[in-house]
Amino acid sequence: MRPEFHFSVPDNWKNDPQRPIFVDGEYHYYYLYNADYLAGGIGTSWRRATTRDHVSFVDHGVAVEKFTNGNGDCWSGSLVIDTEDTAGFGRGAVVAVVTQARVDQVPEGGQAQYIWYSTDGGRSFRPGANDPVLADPERTEFRDPKVIWDSSRDRWFMALAEGDRLGFYASPDLATWTRVGEYARGDLGLLECPDIFEMTADDGSSRWVLGVSANAKHRGLPATYAYWTGAFDGSRFLPDAHEPRWLDWGFDFYGAVTYPHHDASGEEDASLRHVIGWANFWDYPHNTPTLVTDGYNGDDMIVRDLRLVREYDGYALAATPTAALTGYATRTHRLGDVEVDGDLDLGIRASAYDLSCEIQWNTEAADHTGDIGFEVCRAVGGSRFVAAGLNLSGPHAYLDRTLTVNPTRGRTQAAFDPSTGRVGIRLLVDRTSVELFVDNGRSVQSHRVFPAPGDDGIRLFARGATAVFRDVTISELSVPPTPRA
Repeated sequence: MRPEFHFSVPDNWKNDPQRPIFVDGEYHYYYLYNADYLAGGIGTSWRRATTRDHVSFVDHGVAVEKFTNGNGDCWSGSLVIDTEDTAGFGRGAVVAVVTQARVDQVPEGGQAQYIWYSTDGGRSFRPGANDPVLADPERTEFRDPKVIWDSSRDRWFMALAEGDRLGFYASPDLATWTRVGEYARGDLGLLECPDIFEMTADDGSSRWVLGVSANAKHRGLPATYAYWTGAFDGSRFLPDAHEPRWLDWGFDFYGAVTYPHHDASGEEDASLRHVIGWANFWDYPHNTPTLVTDGYNGDDMIVRDLRLVREYDGYALAATPTAALTGYATRTHRLGDVEVDGDLDLGIRASAYDLSCEIQWNTEAADHTGDIGFEVCRAVGGSRFVAAGLNLSGPHAYLDRTLTVNPTRGRTQAAFDPSTGRVGIRLLVDRTSVELFVDNGRSVQSHRVFPAPGDDGIRLFARGATAVFRDVTISELSVPPTPRA
């Protein structure tokens, strides 16, 4: 059941992604890894993989070992390239600021930030010091540092998850940190894995984005990546709106991190970023049949290209499957325009593919109702499937894994505007996941699913309305396995 074209850990366990860095023409991706998971062991190290196109990855093994220096195992953090040697490890050293727990300096179960460094381009790391560079004995939740270079003020800046708020810190050298502000939210559950970056929008303006993995299910909202656009002055973030937007409205896109795109010369492109998120959630982290079928537990959702777009009510991030994915098609089915009134089963069976089309419907109908979409991972006879569709009377797009094997059962939804009578759809299906992209990535929903063997049918449906599925294209996808470096 290992996915064909999504990233998965080679063995045992993975969870949180760490923000990739760009070194020597390739992206270095680190993630939390437990080599002792299947044997009942605990603790995480940082494992490294590299990619040039955000689709095909090469595994390089563990880069930051766990339980190395008495400071506990390694949790989430972030890496930077210290081009000016501010930390004293040499010009171009890769420095990681990592959360660990050290019971003799912070309360038992407490959390503090430690430095690790690499002088071989991020391939291996050593502890920079035994003492934490940032600790707070009064705070129980004190983790997941996200560090950026604040060029306007010639210093490092850190956003840190502190329960119901993000603490803001500044440093000249990655070792001495001063608290300069915070952003507090008491209505989004526990905040984790913060993110902050500046981006150029499609109208040419520049906005800051503050992101965080949040759990707002108690409000009927997602438990994925929430974000705000706004202004940042080095100590305060001023959001454009009080309510956050959500990068994914599904169940399984947690601990996500964004990272800049680099052009052929290595320069950052301020108008394009990428994002990768863990294909799981803490309500059911150990519930996966891949433990039995493939000896591992840990996938990511597809890397997505992010662009900041101006909309009628402000700025939003649009997310689409990363561009290089189309180059991994092994077989393409071009069905053209398909008119549907009721149910239509396609004569195509596949377990890993990219389905794209534009759905059109009649906006002049008196009742403006209808349920239009797809059943994928469909069993012969239709007793099991995942539904992805548009409810015109909602109006909302939805992803529903209720009628298939899945961690918790359930349906998610996200608002969309049906007034134009058409919307673009992309649907990624890959063995244990389904991802729905609506309106060029204005909304996305991602679910973890576990189809039974042979549940690989595809149905189009238009119930209560007639619809035309234009330019239906189904590309079967596979990324050839790459040897470990």
